[in-house]
Order: sequence, then structure tokens, then C-alpha cells
Amino acid sequence: MRLGPPKDEAPRRLAPKIRLMGGCAAGLLALALANAAVAHHSFAMFDQARQLSLQGTVLQFQWTNPHSWIFLDVRRSDGGVQTWQIEMNSVNNLRRQGWRSRTLKPGDQVTVVINPLRDGRKGGLFVSVKLPDGSMILDPTRRGNAPINVPVVK
Repeated sequence: MRLGPPKDEAPRRLAPKIRLMGGCAAGLLALALANAAVAHHSFAMFDQARQLSLQGTVLQFQWTNPHSWIFLDVRRSDGGVQTWQIEMNSVNNLRRQGWRSRTLKPGDQVTVVINPLRDGRKGGLFVSVKLPDGSMILDPTRRGNAPINVPVVK
């Protein structure tokens, strides 16, 4: 004597549960990816109402995606040095704007203007740089020096 459902009925009973679990997993993955994408593209961490000018020595210029970085050693009034981390655009955008991987070199004396981090850490969003030869490179994504990625209410 045989107990339980017929052989061919068991897989049919499990199929809806498997589809439901697969759908839930796909939904959770989509939410996680969407959250990461929103967090990545937020500029809320930067105080775009303020600009800070930093004079210092380039420690490192990271020509990387998704964002390039300038690490700048800035001398404090007490003689110590603070390293500031300045976030920039992506390599492909910087290249179209005239940047090259050797535009900034370790040891270069530059003045960088940033929108500082809101939390007070030593970092910010790139606005412009005055190179050792005196030439300026501005962030062309800013129209009229306005904040970027901020909705305008009319």
C-alpha cells in the first residue's frame, strides 16, 4: 500500500512555493540594488552651499571608476598636515573634459576648491583646481557655479 500523494502530484504542489520564493528573492535583490544606486548617486553628503579653498600638495591622484579622487596634503596652522579626500567625476567624463591620468602628479602644489562634507570629515566634492602652471580646470557639469544634482523649484 502506498502513502502520500501520487508520484506525479508532489512536484505540482511544490511548484507554486518555489515560484513564490524565487519571486521574493528577485524582489529583495532589486530593492537592494536600487538602494545602492540611489545612495551612490546622492550628493546630499556635500554642503553645496559652501565652497572651501584648499592649498596643498598632491599626495595621490586616483584615476579610477566610478569616481576619481585627489588626495591632498594640507598644512595646518600648527605645522601639522591633514590629508583631504576630494571626490571627482568618472574617468570617462574627466577625459572628455580634458583631464588625463597625469594631469595631477604627487608633489604638485595646487589650490583645489571643494564643496566640503557636511559631517566635518576632511573631504569634499571637486569644484575646481589651480594647477602648478597657474591654469585652472573647472568642473563643467556646474552651470554658473550652481550645485549639481539639486532640483530647482520654479
